[in-house]
Amino acid sequence: MDHEIQKLHDQVNQAIIRCRRVYSVWAKKNKVSYNRMLVLYTIREYGSCTQKQVCDSYMLPRQTVNHVITEMRKEGILAVSEEMSRGKEKALVLTESGEEYSERLLHSLSLMEERAAAQLGAERIRMMTELFMEYDRVLEDALEEEE
Repeated sequence: MDHEIQKLHDQVNQAIIRCRRVYSVWAKKNKVSYNRMLVLYTIREYGSCTQKQVCDSYMLPRQTVNHVITEMRKEGILAVSEEMSRGKEKALVLTESGEEYSERLLHSLSLMEERAAAQLGAERIRMMTELFMEYDRVLEDALEEEE
């Protein structure tokens, strides 16, 4: 592979790792596990989540996510929504106290993201997202060609 292209791929990977690290540091500062934050983040984005959805979205082991979800259910933060569940996949939603907990916790995260968005601008974030999605698609295509 061309050295310059390899260096660009390395820089992309480092940027992704550094971005995820920021969220990990935020979680630690807010005394919450990174994996718990991901469950709450997923519910904030979709309104509910399944264990499989969290595992697939963040490439986390099933056992890890199961432990976090079990803990959150015991604490009364999450509950199973029978109406939203499909077969074996149980849809998880925030309880009333879970909504208060999540809102209080993720408010700080939202403020951080808003400050970053104000500096970068919505259009540049949109462009970056589109490029990352396209990059992901072509990498997946290349992976399939390998098989």
